[in-house]
Amino acid sequence: MSFDYIKFITDPFVLIFLSVISGLILGKLEIKRIRLGNSGGLFTGLFIGWFVYKQYILPYEVLKNIPSYANKILVNGIVPKELFLFTLICFIASVGLLASKDIGKVIKKYGFKFVLLGLSITFTGALICFTIAYFNKEINIYAISGAYVGALTSSPGLAAALESVSSLGKETEAMVGLGYAVGYIPGVIVVIFAMQLFPTIFNIDIEKEKELFNLEMRGKEEKVNSKATDFEILSFLFVCMVGFFLGQIKIYMGDTIKYFSLGSTGGVLVSGLFLGHIGRIGFMNFQMNPKILGIIRELSLSIFLAIVGLRYGYSTVTTILGEGGQLLIAALTCSALAILMGFLVGRYIFNINWIMLSGALCGGMTSTPGLGAAIDAANSDDVTAGYGASYPFALFGMIIFTILLYKLAV
Repeated sequence: MSFDYIKFITDPFVLIFLSVISGLILGKLEIKRIRLGNSGGLFTGLFIGWFVYKQYILPYEVLKNIPSYANKILVNGIVPKELFLFTLICFIASVGLLASKDIGKVIKKYGFKFVLLGLSITFTGALICFTIAYFNKEINIYAISGAYVGALTSSPGLAAALESVSSLGKETEAMVGLGYAVGYIPGVIVVIFAMQLFPTIFNIDIEKEKELFNLEMRGKEEKVNSKATDFEILSFLFVCMVGFFLGQIKIYMGDTIKYFSLGSTGGVLVSGLFLGHIGRIGFMNFQMNPKILGIIRELSLSIFLAIVGLRYGYSTVTTILGEGGQLLIAALTCSALAILMGFLVGRYIFNINWIMLSGALCGGMTSTPGLGAAIDAANSDDVTAGYGASYPFALFGMIIFTILLYKLAV
């Protein structure tokens, strides 16, 4: 009997299981009413990803004859991108379907406010990064534009940034990618802790906010939809397929902006919101049992966060310990001030209920991991309505400001 320990420990499924299990254990720890919940997998994934890459992959980076397991990771990453995308799509599809029951009322009551909220968050982040680049000429402007989209965890924003600099060569694209890799994890961490800390800092009674939300959206007695079905795999996968298709559509916006696309995340979110809102197409029922959708959301979110940690673990830890300090600080500042601005505008100017606002802040930051933290912190799926309402406008602002950022600062 033979057992290849290294091949086993570097297998992506083993790494995911280890990260999720240890992350859920870590997430149960509570310090002064603050706990990580599902987000624990992000942090354990970071450590595991850093350790595995440093211990078993890094020594082979400059060699030609390398083991198959190391070569696979060097080519595909610690966890293949396709697996990362699949769990993200499942999470977003369940979020969209859960939010669909209230999205019509939310847009009717707060629609224009969510437009301004999404744009104010993305504008604030871009302004912070522009200011840092303007006064600190040592920071590469292309790297800072990458840090901006990383701090707001926007994959479509990254695509827009890369497309905008594609004519300037691979080195420029590499700087954008570096900034994104440095900024992503700080951006995720800031949103996760904001969801936990804002209610405490600003003295928000979450239970009272839930009661007010139910009165606003559903009246005194919430009606049970008798047409809802338990769960239909066909309908769920149809939502994913339609959303993925929508995400591939590119709309030409002129020579400066070029193309706008929802991306896979935005496309699936819109698909889930729309199909869930209309309820049924022929024999397909999109009004599914929220408990089952909640289980899918929890499972896919836990796996997604663990994969994020694993994929970015080595680059994040080495950057923190190495020479990426300025970019890291820029990303943290950008993310923290952007979400704080969104909170102040949403809470004190627009008077938006916290249950809805917490989701809208995550949507404004285009932060999928943050949404999971918001659901955990509020112990309610209702926050997804705000996320779905603000996300498309934030995404549009993100792409515009990403393109303008380096053009103004160069």
